Amino acid sequence: MHTKMLMRLSSLFLGILGLAASFMPQEILAHYGARSSGLGALLLQVVGALYLGFAVLNWMARDILIGGIYARPVALGNFLHFSVVGLTVWKAIASGTSMGSDIVAGAIVYSVFAVWFGLIVFTHPTKQ
Repeated sequence: MHTKMLMRLSSLFLGILGLAASFMPQEILAHYGARSSGLGALLLQVVGALYLGFAVLNWMARDILIGGIYARPVALGNFLHFSVVGLTVWKAIASGTSMGSDIVAGAIVYSVFAVWFGLIVFTHPTKQ
């Protein structure tokens, strides 16, 4: 399975989220009706740094053969991240919590990446 596009798209997606969370935490919190100062802003900046780290990791690994035993930690880390966040957001949506269309769109994007990385983790790689 070809992974160059997956790694580039996931890097772009995580990079955008990471930059936004790192440099605009108050605005993001205010958009969702949360208090825009204190611990929430700090935690959002920490999450942004984590996303930027994953974005750089994916960008640097974009030309590496991924799947099977090759670059397994990269594929497995991405699979777990996208799967857990995707399931968590879908669970929140299913519980009846009022969610905007941007949250539903995010859940869809996370689910697509989770399935795609799952295919990479659990199938044999092919040359690109």
